[in-house]
Amino acid sequence: MIAGLSKFITLYLSPALSLTALLLSLFAYLAPTVLLHDRVALLTVTPSLSLTSSSSQSVDGPTVFLGALGSCSRPNIAAPVSCITPSLSPVYDLSDLPANAPDLLSAPTATTPAFIAISLGFSIMFFILFTLTSFRHKLGARMEANLDKVAIQRVVAWMGLFGFMIGLTSFLVIRMWFGKAVEDFNTTISKEGGSAPALVANTSNGFIMVYVAYAFYAVPLVAALAKLHVTSGGK
Repeated sequence: MIAGLSKFITLYLSPALSLTALLLSLFAYLAPTVLLHDRVALLTVTPSLSLTSSSSQSVDGPTVFLGALGSCSRPNIAAPVSCITPSLSPVYDLSDLPANAPDLLSAPTATTPAFIAISLGFSIMFFILFTLTSFRHKLGARMEANLDKVAIQRVVAWMGLFGFMIGLTSFLVIRMWFGKAVEDFNTTISKEGGSAPALVANTSNGFIMVYVAYAFYAVPLVAALAKLHVTSGGK
C-alpha cells in the first residue's frame, strides 16, 4: 500500500501539483490587467464607510484593482472595468478615485515583476522536465536512459529550486510593499474622518493564490530533490 501511494504521489500527484502551482502563479502575476480583471488582484481599493463612520451601510463608488503588471478600475459598480497596458514598470491609473483620496498607491520597482517573470520561466521548464522524468518509463528505453542520467536530474532540481526561491521571494517583496501601502492609505483615510472619501484598501485574493501555488510547488520540488539524491547515490 505504501509503495502504491508513493508511486501515485511521484508519478501523478506531483506533476499535477506542479501544473496547478504554475497556473495559479501565472494568474496572480497576470491579473488584473491581462485576465480576470475584476476577479483577481493583489490590492484593491473599494467603496466602504468602515473607516469614516460606524455605519455598515453599503455605498457605491470607484473600485481599483492593482497587480504586478498594472491596474484596472471602474468609477462605480455598474460601470465596465478599464485596464492599463501591462508593463513591468506600470504607472497605476487612479483617475477614478476622488481627488481627495490619498496618493499613496504606487507600483513596486520594475525589477520585482521582472524577477517573477524569470521565476515563471524556470517554473515552466521545471514542469516540463519534471513531467518527462516522471513518465520516462513510457517514452521508450533510449529516452528513459537519457532522462535517468544524474545531469538531467540535477538540471530539473536546480530549475525547480530557482523557480521556487526567486518567485516566492519576489512575491513576498510585493506583499510587503502593498501591505505598507494599504496601512498608510487606510490610516490617512481614518485620520481625515468624515471629510475623507468612503474608501478602504485591502490586500486581495491574488496573494492567497500565490500562497497556495507555492505550497503545491513544494511537493514536486521535494520529489525532484529526492530523485536527485537517489540517482546520484546520496553524494
